[in-house]
Amino acid sequence: MPATDTTLPIAVIGAGFSGTMAAIQLLSALPQSRPVLLCERAEAFGRGLAYATPAPAHLLNLRAANMSAFPDRPHHFEAWLAGQTEEGVQRTPAGTFAPRGLYGRYLAELLQRAITAGGVPRLHLVNDAVTDLEPAGAGYILHTEGGPVHRVAGAVLAAGNLAGPGAPHSHYRVDPWQLEQFGRLHPHLPVLIVGTGLTMVDTVASLRAHGFSGRIVAVSRRGLLPRVHAPVEARPAPNLTTQDLASLSVLLGRIRREVAAADAAGSDWRGVLDGLRPITDLIWRSLPPAERARFLRHLRPFWDVHRHRTAPPAARTIADEIARGSLEVLAGRIRTIRDAEAQALVTLRPRGAGEDRHLAVQCILDATGIGLVSETPDPLLRRLMARGLVRPGPFGLGLDAGPDYRALGPRGGRLWTLGPLLRGVLWECIAVPDIRNQAVEVAALVAADLDRAEAA
Repeated sequence: MPATDTTLPIAVIGAGFSGTMAAIQLLSALPQSRPVLLCERAEAFGRGLAYATPAPAHLLNLRAANMSAFPDRPHHFEAWLAGQTEEGVQRTPAGTFAPRGLYGRYLAELLQRAITAGGVPRLHLVNDAVTDLEPAGAGYILHTEGGPVHRVAGAVLAAGNLAGPGAPHSHYRVDPWQLEQFGRLHPHLPVLIVGTGLTMVDTVASLRAHGFSGRIVAVSRRGLLPRVHAPVEARPAPNLTTQDLASLSVLLGRIRREVAAADAAGSDWRGVLDGLRPITDLIWRSLPPAERARFLRHLRPFWDVHRHRTAPPAARTIADEIARGSLEVLAGRIRTIRDAEAQALVTLRPRGAGEDRHLAVQCILDATGIGLVSETPDPLLRRLMARGLVRPGPFGLGLDAGPDYRALGPRGGRLWTLGPLLRGVLWECIAVPDIRNQAVEVAALVAADLDRAEAA
């Protein structure tokens, strides 16, 4: 790297949890002469989509004890939370659960401290959408939607969960995180939520906070609801054999035996799944590709509802809604949607039924979760793929990357990634405990790469 490049910044693209922690860890790992650009299209930094919500009913689905931003300070968030007077914190026998918006404030404070720490500021915020990274020497010219460009030595892609293609296609489709844009909701017409996972739980809370008192119908292929947290300790990870890791059926049988043993010991399946956390990525990488594909086709929905559990107060709210008949959860698939005047006419085929069911709804909320890389409307990722700088990862779930978190593509480059964009390469990469560890590792690897280039 030429001497004039030794002070070029590293860009971090995305300022949700992944990007915020990558930027903070880079400040520690890089020399004082190397600045960091943190780029975010949204108005608020350090929050991302998940933690920008102001609704107290939108609770974290992880206990506060697991939500520290720093792997070497596991009680950091708990200590911060103890000093807050914010309402909405729920203390339950299964643990303490904080509102998502409150966690967003925690991250924003960490970011503010990082900006103001020391003498000359090294962390610079770019409040604009990054639209392209044009290769220039060993680094890139970073283009923004607003026009300004920045020369950078490399970049960390931290965009978070990828949005899907905007399905289902309807004039009455509404972003569940921007419900206020729809306007008034009428109580005499139902609304439809596509998806029955954690986003659905938050969407129901948003609808009620928005003043909607009518009927809600939620549909997914299997109609599965997230399981609820309980006060259960993690069990030791099982000593899996090569035979266990060669077949999904054999592995499933082994885990079921572990659950039976946990039940006999007075624990339950939660302790078994929590005990698998340290080795989940090893399991994922060890399974043959065909077995991983079988998991995605058949078992993923069951894994998700057991692994990604919900806070007890949120689970009670959903159970109460179902008991009152104000929320109906269906297993089935959408066959057609036809827009009519003031409503969408939806045809569903309930699972196992021989006849369709017809619904007239005033809006449709997409709570299906993560999209595929090939479906993303994100202009930056589409341009990076077109340039050959990145490529879709296994099964198209995220970006391909090496063990050093470097994004892989036909042309390669000084690009790294972490968090949900690694889904497919890793499996446990979307929760705070996983991402905070990745941020430390990515920062060290970026610093080592730049040191080698300067020494060459």
